[in-house]
Amino acid sequence: MESICHSLLDLCLSGRPVPPGLLDQAIAADEGRAFLSMVIEPLGDRFDPRLCETYASLFMDVIYREAPEIYQRIRRAPITPLPATADRVYVLSRVTLGADVAVTSVLMDAAKRRYPEAPIIFVGPRKNYELFAADPRVSHMEAPYARSGSLRSRLETSASLWIEDGLVLDPDSRLTQLGLIQVAPDEQYCFFESRSFGKDTLDRLPDLAAQWMGDPLAKPYIAPAPVSGEPFDITVSLGVGANLSKRVSDAFELELMQMLAATGKRILVDFGGSAEERARVERVLQPGMLTHDGAFAPFAAQIARSKLFVGYDSAAGHVASACGVPLISIASGFATERMAARWRPLGTVLRGDQPNLLEAIRAALPF
Repeated sequence: MESICHSLLDLCLSGRPVPPGLLDQAIAADEGRAFLSMVIEPLGDRFDPRLCETYASLFMDVIYREAPEIYQRIRRAPITPLPATADRVYVLSRVTLGADVAVTSVLMDAAKRRYPEAPIIFVGPRKNYELFAADPRVSHMEAPYARSGSLRSRLETSASLWIEDGLVLDPDSRLTQLGLIQVAPDEQYCFFESRSFGKDTLDRLPDLAAQWMGDPLAKPYIAPAPVSGEPFDITVSLGVGANLSKRVSDAFELELMQMLAATGKRILVDFGGSAEERARVERVLQPGMLTHDGAFAPFAAQIARSKLFVGYDSAAGHVASACGVPLISIASGFATERMAARWRPLGTVLRGDQPNLLEAIRAALPF
């Protein structure tokens, strides 16, 4: 299956036609999960404007093959200018926690100023909404989307969504399969195609989202329910969102945690969102370190109160960046330089493959 998906991706990147038989094989195996993770995600991750049309053509064909009854809901996202007024604003989740902090929250921040009297409704999974639950301007519309689900189940989730009583802001959401599945009347729908906006620049996604909204003041933010107790000096996440290419090594993680423990500071470590991440944390946890086990939003609230965040490029790093918390982010696994630039948080970002990585981290520690 890997060879089939790699061949399919190579054809897409080179602009060559995709044989129907090859596409059928790719979407048939493991209910389309490998196709989504090994072909569709890498196409978007390159932030190459020319690949937007490639993606649209390929995925429209996929929808026709996998769920022909949903094909009638396809339409290319129109270029609709932001209206001057709106009675109600729906902002679609990007589904991943980090993207909702770095991109979706920027649209919400700008919408609150642009439409000061309008309710703002976050449309997405509850765990994502919890990052903004304490914002009195923002309410929630449940739209569960299983990132581990089959291709068909994800398409059905997209097709189940329809909004017609307000303005819909789409930040290149998986809920619409990046603008392909219609979820609102065209005149009430505005689409931020983050893969092409900014073209050949190396601008960060939060800055591009602010430009698209026409609001230079718009910034990423979080507003989780507050947490109590003494703040931690350092918050740590070794989570990689199931993308193991973001990791360095077992030995690195152990030495990193030993280095942080040697500072004598009060440290909170997130157990992560999977059994694999939890096992890695348990292997390297040092005496005196405390752990967070559970929903992400309370950990995000702890990051916001801490003096330093350390970890792999992840949702936690985007939270630190949004909250102005000094951070040391270890970044690996980017497909292109533009992808790394788009997702770069504010703070110290170190390449995972750079020489003397641990010494570079030690030099960046403020303690």
